[in-house]
Amino acid sequence: MERMIIFCMLFFCCSMALTVAPYRIVKYKQLFKTIRQLEPIVKDKDVELLHTPENPVDECLFTAVTCFQKGILKLQPANSQVNSTFNQTTKVLKNFTFSNPGKHCESSCESYEKKKPKEFLKSFAKLIKKVI
Repeated sequence: MERMIIFCMLFFCCSMALTVAPYRIVKYKQLFKTIRQLEPIVKDKDVELLHTPENPVDECLFTAVTCFQKGILKLQPANSQVNSTFNQTTKVLKNFTFSNPGKHCESSCESYEKKKPKEFLKSFAKLIKKVI
């Protein structure tokens, strides 16, 4: 009986560990899809350039995601017709939490080059693809 209980507990723990990783991957894939939906509806002319992390090292991923989330706040919809879609999409991106804070990164958001909003979003999608 004791062996059966231990076996059941082991089985339960293993099954829980296996379900955590796929959930995270699904979450990042949905985030990637959300970024791609935002690209065509974001205003790209006569706007503020945004600090855009390019190819951050692994220990700087948390800092890079934070920079992207700060940049999302500065994006504007291309026109009033896409305003509601734009607001819903940016809300998802603002509330995203990156689960790996990693080591302390020396660089700050201001150390990255400034780019147009569409290039900013492409770099964000590239970062999420790297995390997946």
